[in-house]
Amino acid sequence: SSLLIIVTQLVFIKAIMAIPKLFQWLAGIAVFASVWSAVVFQLIPVKLSQNWNDVVVVLPLYLLISFACYSLAVVGYRVATFNDCVEASEELKKQIQEAKEDLKKKGYKYADELR
Repeated sequence: SSLLIIVTQLVFIKAIMAIPKLFQWLAGIAVFASVWSAVVFQLIPVKLSQNWNDVVVVLPLYLLISFACYSLAVVGYRVATFNDCVEASEELKKQIQEAKEDLKKKGYKYADELR
């Protein structure tokens, strides 16, 4: 019985991992929006103090700002730690030079050669 539960959980986790990341985010946002709107519009009877109610009302804005800050931090970190690929750069320059020479052999003339 416990083995069946473990296997079921593993299958469920594998199924969730197969869902594209966009749909995982959209599902999470939909669940949050549903619960948030139910609390804000008092469709679920939750007794909150006025202070907590004020926080819940602007919670999506706080989350959006937090997500934006996190995204900027990740992009900044990735740009700061971006690896230079010297070998790949040299290989690409060599390939470009070979392609230019090949085109010259085939009769292609570059704009700077026409003067």
